[in-house]
Amino acid sequence: SRPERVSTPSRQILSSPRSIATMASVPASDLSKEQKDELLCTYAALILHDDGADITPEAMNSLIKASGCSVEAYWPTIMTKMIKNLGMEALIKMGSGGGGGG
Repeated sequence: SRPERVSTPSRQILSSPRSIATMASVPASDLSKEQKDELLCTYAALILHDDGADITPEAMNSLIKASGCSVEAYWPTIMTKMIKNLGMEALIKMGSGGGGGG
């Protein structure tokens, strides 16, 4: 089917049954500070991983600051420890599983 235009106050987006018009069902503005911090660290880690760079708290903070954001100081350290213990590939696979049928 043809995509239809969906108007929002700030922009127009294309929407169709097979496309995703938003990244999540909850707008970022509705997330708690803790959820935003976790999301920022997740994006920073994915960017570093995709670039082949070392995923360190310093590198994560540098990307987060460059985006004009900030996170609580403990978040990058927690995320990098988790990545070191589990591996980035394993974490990506964990997040890409399908939902259960019911």
